[in-house]
Amino acid sequence: MPRLTRPGPLFVLFTFLILTAVPYLPGALGKAVDELPQLLLQAFLWLSLWALFKRLEWVHWLLLPAFLALPVELYLQALFGQGISTHHLGVIAESDPREAAEFLGAKVWLLGGLLVLALLWWWQSGRALRRMALPTWRRGPRIAVLGLALAAIGVWGYGLQVGVVSDSASASASVSASEPASAPASAPASAPAPAPNAQPVPPEAAPAHPWYHLDWPLLPAWAGIPIEASHLERAWPFAWIGLGYQFWHERRQLADLAEKNRQFRFGARQERRPDLPQIVVMVIGESARYDRWSLNGYERDTNPLLRQVRNLISYADMITPVSATRMSVPVMLTRKPANQSLESGFSEKSFLAAFREAGYRTWWLSNQMSAGPFDTPVSVFAREAEVLQFLNPGGTTNGSTLDEALLSPLKVALADPSPRKLIVLHTLGSHWNYSHRHPPAFERWKPSLSGIDKPDYENLALKERISNSYDNALLYTDWFLAQVIGTLAGQGQVASMLYVSDHGQTLYDGTCLYAFHGHNHQYEFHIPALAWYSDAYEAAFPDKVGQLKQHRRARLSTENVFHTLLDMAGGRYPDERLAWSFAHPGLQNHTRLVDSYGWSNYDRSEFRGDCREVIEKTR
Repeated sequence: MPRLTRPGPLFVLFTFLILTAVPYLPGALGKAVDELPQLLLQAFLWLSLWALFKRLEWVHWLLLPAFLALPVELYLQALFGQGISTHHLGVIAESDPREAAEFLGAKVWLLGGLLVLALLWWWQSGRALRRMALPTWRRGPRIAVLGLALAAIGVWGYGLQVGVVSDSASASASVSASEPASAPASAPASAPAPAPNAQPVPPEAAPAHPWYHLDWPLLPAWAGIPIEASHLERAWPFAWIGLGYQFWHERRQLADLAEKNRQFRFGARQERRPDLPQIVVMVIGESARYDRWSLNGYERDTNPLLRQVRNLISYADMITPVSATRMSVPVMLTRKPANQSLESGFSEKSFLAAFREAGYRTWWLSNQMSAGPFDTPVSVFAREAEVLQFLNPGGTTNGSTLDEALLSPLKVALADPSPRKLIVLHTLGSHWNYSHRHPPAFERWKPSLSGIDKPDYENLALKERISNSYDNALLYTDWFLAQVIGTLAGQGQVASMLYVSDHGQTLYDGTCLYAFHGHNHQYEFHIPALAWYSDAYEAAFPDKVGQLKQHRRARLSTENVFHTLLDMAGGRYPDERLAWSFAHPGLQNHTRLVDSYGWSNYDRSEFRGDCREVIEKTR
């Protein structure tokens, strides 16, 4: 056996400890960590893989992804308080190298240097490990460990796919055996009422994940292994196994979703004025924040054109449940509940399919990235449109197209002879880099980021420039929306438009040391939303115009968009939820959840500090 006090063995031991300690970094930052199950899983993986390959030197080859991922993991933990997840893998897969370089700014060289150092670290630790001449496993102990490992994996997989009888179910069973069957169990007085958008929870006696629909018995509670799938994704240095599998599973799930949803139908129809030609436009904004619009009270005149538009309504209290495009937009497009927004895919189609059923010709015109080998959660629904155009070959780089590229295809769509049209415009809005989102003519507030090659949004020295460039981008959004509305008004037809941003931005507000999005700040959840209608629309639907005006200060979320857009057009379907339409007199408040330290009730939260951190009140 090698002496562990020598430099080589100490270096290897230090390396393995550092890699294994990554899941506990949040604990050092004051966050809760489920330590015992995580530690047991990590020890199990180390021992099992060592037994499988016989020599620890071969296991070291499996550590290469962990070495390469470590700089990214530390970056995400330090900045966003979260480690690498399948969401981040999806963002990487959906980004091209130029976009990634622009996003990282000057840090791209730092990250490249760290990756080179990580490779050297991996090579040097492997070299030291080979020199240690560790003994190989003997046949007997190795087979015993592998057998126990296979048995544990089998039991864990069985419990994950079929289910485990919980302690509460066992307890209730023993109580019911000694009580009359007619005596109902009363719920505790302190039990919270379920949220209106909560999904039904299957009974504990039923299989959680029926495997091949076989009625197999649940595992007894004592046989359940306290390891969740999330532990596997955090089981450093082998977390990439779980993350890779989960990422592949999500991608396959998204691919299957389009196939499965092919048979889904809303049963939608045009009930109100079925013979009336009509134009409906949905504009999806990007990274626009509510309080930076002069329409909403901002001191800078970022909306000089929209301020003069007739028949325009700005909504004061619209929120998004999550501050990331790929998760927030599907909630806008579908009936997907907020508390499922972090999950990939959804079992229903979007409002594009509902409008098609009701006799509308549908367009999806996008200035965002096109659907490629890795279909994004947004593009899965975009494909439901009859006409699909991605107009931006440059992604979000310096060479990206401005949102005005959508205006010409919009006019082509409006010239189509179809009497009823739904047109979705997916804009780049205020996406970083802000100075690339507008032409030079909109450079009103200076100094800005213009002329700075690959600026770093984390550089606090750029605070003023970042803020000015953001406002310049909003000034261009004001111009773009005014052009869309002017084009619609020029048709002289029954036309309506809804604009909702996907999420907002943090901009080093006051003493806040954060910028961009992906944080737990009110600035990123509170978003601008507009409704516009033509004079002909008001004449055709005066009651809806009245409701749209009346609810301008209602508590709304992007969950309301699907229901409102169809209701504004007079569309109906059997299981509609008109209580979620702010064009309907029966609008009701619902629990507005946001992804802030778990799902938090936005309307029962306080906003702390200059970052306005969203924290749900405990009382």
